[in-house]
Amino acid sequence: MVIWIVFAIITTVIIASLLHPLASGRVRFNDGAAAAGRVYRDQLFELDRELLANEIGCNEYEYARAETARRLFKASQQKQEEYRRLPHPHRWLRLAIAAFLPLASIGLYGFTGSPDMPSLPLQARLEDPGQDIAILVARTERHLEGKPDDGRGWDVIAPIYLRAGRIADARSAYRNALRLLGPDIHRLGGLAAALMAEAHGSVDKETLDVLRQIVQLEPENPRALFYIALGMEQTGRTAEALMAFEALAKLSPADAPWLLLVNQHIAVNGGVPLIAAGTVDRRQTIKVMVTGLDAKLSESPDDLNGWLRLVRSYAVLNERSLAAGALKRGLAAFPPPGEQGRQLLALARELGIATEGAT
Repeated sequence: MVIWIVFAIITTVIIASLLHPLASGRVRFNDGAAAAGRVYRDQLFELDRELLANEIGCNEYEYARAETARRLFKASQQKQEEYRRLPHPHRWLRLAIAAFLPLASIGLYGFTGSPDMPSLPLQARLEDPGQDIAILVARTERHLEGKPDDGRGWDVIAPIYLRAGRIADARSAYRNALRLLGPDIHRLGGLAAALMAEAHGSVDKETLDVLRQIVQLEPENPRALFYIALGMEQTGRTAEALMAFEALAKLSPADAPWLLLVNQHIAVNGGVPLIAAGTVDRRQTIKVMVTGLDAKLSESPDDLNGWLRLVRSYAVLNERSLAAGALKRGLAAFPPPGEQGRQLLALARELGIATEGAT
């Protein structure tokens, strides 16, 4: 009976709120004069500040202040609100709303709802959560409060925390699962993901320790090897990062989905994307990457490392004419008398690219 009384009160409040504008016979609207007044007052304060800071002269100040004050007075004299009478024929609309809403809501609830279902307390819902993830999580958390040494419970809830964005809870849950159940590829990988999420994508020392544990269990785990190489790149260890990315590219299958990203990092660290013999798709992918680098340098030519990568990449792709053209354009941005230009010429000699006419 109580629930029906609550429904009746809610329905009455909603109908009253809908009928109030019609019952009063007028609709109110604001013409924005108050907002305009605030703007003009702010302008007056700004003029005072500029005068004190000697940013404007006295004559300019007096003129601007007079003009702003005039607009302020004009805005303050306007009406803040206006009313418009509604015609009387809207009375039938009030009656229709008052009769239709209760009947429609009761009919809809009787058709789609379950008025005969008894309400369940929280404990009953926790005992039979169905497919409600929130209830399942709450049930697991309650269970773990009583049995904190249940490693299986921590192992189940940790990835749910991670997907839900509860990063600190995920980190703690993964650590408890590892402590109770021992090291595992999935648990260590989840902990590494939580640590990197907390560090906003950075691979710090703690994360590297976890990644190295993964490699000990699975020496060719591509995810762990990639993030270890990324950690080297982030700390400025370019040569080591390049070697790590190249090693990952060599052990990766030709159709590995992560290979494109690995080759991008190889190029970023000054290397040449690796191409497996006879793999047309990978070669085409790398050509697309090199073309993108070429276009980027055309817009922003002040990137010496970019020119070095571009010349080397065209040479590896056996595009000798394109390599010579890239060398010429790079030397236009970094003339040979300078140190950068000499680096470009040294690379050209190393790759066997003719430098005649490039300078």
